[in-house]
Amino acid sequence: MKIERAVWLFVLALTVVRLALLGTTDLQFDEAHYWMWSQRLAPAYYSKGPGVAFAIRASTMLFGASEFGVRFFSPLLGAGSSLLLFYFARRLFDARAGLWAVIGLNATPIFNIGNFVMTIDPLSLFFWIAAMFSFWLVVERSPRFTWHWLWTGVLIGLGLLSKYTNALELISIVAVLALIPKLRIEFRRPGFYLMLVIVIGACIPPIVWNQQHAWITLAHLESRGGIDQHVGVRPLEFLAFLGEHLLVYSPLIFLAIAIGVIGLWKRSWQQPRRLFLMWFGLPVFAFYAILSLNKAAAPNWDALAFPSFGLLAIAFWRERVETSYLWRVLAGCAIAFGVLMTVPALDSDILRSVDIPINRRDPADGMRGWKSATRALESVRHELEAQTGDRLFLIADGRDRASEISFYLRDKRVEGPGHPPCYLVESQAIENQFSFWPRYDEFVPASAASAGEQQQTDTEEKGVNLFTGRDALYVQEAGRTTPPHNIRAAFGSADRVVSIEVRRFGKVMRAWDVFLCRKYRTLPL
Repeated sequence: MKIERAVWLFVLALTVVRLALLGTTDLQFDEAHYWMWSQRLAPAYYSKGPGVAFAIRASTMLFGASEFGVRFFSPLLGAGSSLLLFYFARRLFDARAGLWAVIGLNATPIFNIGNFVMTIDPLSLFFWIAAMFSFWLVVERSPRFTWHWLWTGVLIGLGLLSKYTNALELISIVAVLALIPKLRIEFRRPGFYLMLVIVIGACIPPIVWNQQHAWITLAHLESRGGIDQHVGVRPLEFLAFLGEHLLVYSPLIFLAIAIGVIGLWKRSWQQPRRLFLMWFGLPVFAFYAILSLNKAAAPNWDALAFPSFGLLAIAFWRERVETSYLWRVLAGCAIAFGVLMTVPALDSDILRSVDIPINRRDPADGMRGWKSATRALESVRHELEAQTGDRLFLIADGRDRASEISFYLRDKRVEGPGHPPCYLVESQAIENQFSFWPRYDEFVPASAASAGEQQQTDTEEKGVNLFTGRDALYVQEAGRTTPPHNIRAAFGSADRVVSIEVRRFGKVMRAWDVFLCRKYRTLPL
């Protein structure tokens, strides 16, 4: 009970600290983009399921469209994952193993960053651990029927709607049932198939959405995995994959996990608990390791493998740590080093404030300068509108800039139902979720045009473009001399009017060039 109470106090205290820090930085651009999703709820999106959009919609309904509102559920999901892992480890081993699991998890930089920002990862990890725990309860009760089969299906389905990688949990379940002889009977019982029915039901909304949108998610996943181009074996890509894991999991923690998993590989085949843990990590890690032979996967893509791998490492190292002072010191150093790596990753200003130079872009840079740059852009728009008397719409050169501008604009001026406050440059290619939202280059039925506005009608089939003849502000990353062809060709003129620069501790965080684009005309198809 003392250990359980200590874990609860530790997790609650950490959650309070995380909640207090949510509003201290700007949104990372993925968060801003997911916020845009949450304003346009759908069964699926260009690259992901709907889970993160519904979560952000719920939290912003409670707390408003602020950094705190967008991120509110992330620390809570982190707390839930920590507590689930504690009780799972306690059930597998004992409370002390659960304590080590919670400490190790919360000392890992990637977990701390993931439970500060609101992306798909905290949702995915929470549902993965919950489904793994639920399935272990099935294993304990086999061959008796248990309703935990249904809970396992629901949790995998919710995880899949958050991150498609969660579907690999089905492979883990099949492997465990097949490799442990006494569990093979479950293939002849209804529980396993009831679980499959629930998971398949969760797959239907994304499948239907993709069928209606040219299976764009499959094309995106092929591109992200590097299998849409020439496929080959590139050892340097695999080394980069491992190197990034050393950084984001902390070198000592990652090495401890790797040694523990390798050290228990043979013994796990004779011990059902260890075999269970091995196969709840192996499919995910192996999948992305194989992809990384061609193109290095991002270290968060296989994060779902590490809760079970971490428990294997605890089983491997525990006796050594408890019986050797030297190993206890090394374990303490690994935990401390992980925490020390986390702090500057979340807030690099700590290093800059004591004059430690940072020459490369660091993770915290992605959460700085967006609000200030957008407010400066908004001031430029107001000044130009006062001078010209025209209403300017906004265009940006990339998804990150357009999403952040859309979030931080005080006067969002949505041009119509579903329109984003800031558009992307017109393109016939489907590049991201912006391609499925209303665009400034599209045609609408003539009845949609305001009666008092002068518009250009091309044909009855095309209808009316509501932006023809209007002026816009185009924003792009500083450094390029001219706007892209699709801006220069679509407007009568495109002149740079101002450069916006946001600095922090002498370092440039945002540098934008702003162009005034006159008299829009639609490009030929």
